Amino acid sequence: MDYQVVLSVSARSDIHDIVRYISLDDPKRAEEFGRFLIQCARSLGPFPMRGRIVPEFGDESIRELIAKSYRIVYRVDQKRSLIEIVRFWHAARGTPQFQH
Repeated sequence: MDYQVVLSVSARSDIHDIVRYISLDDPKRAEEFGRFLIQCARSLGPFPMRGRIVPEFGDESIRELIAKSYRIVYRVDQKRSLIEIVRFWHAARGTPQFQH
């Protein structure tokens, strides 16, 4: 059974900011890229452990999926079959910031 994938408040804010920034140059591309990132996140449902453990944290439950130049950071709750997308973080920004 697939895990439920939910976006945290910070992940929703990240998507909004990413799309807004890209839309300054190309609104259509911005919308497509936002959808791409969300689709990548949703693709984790059937395979929650597919992403690697975030090296900076070394916690088995905090993982990431790389999508182009973005790190999709997520938390796996195996007991509840839940994936919480914590951040959409540009790789050039270094270590993702969020509450553990």
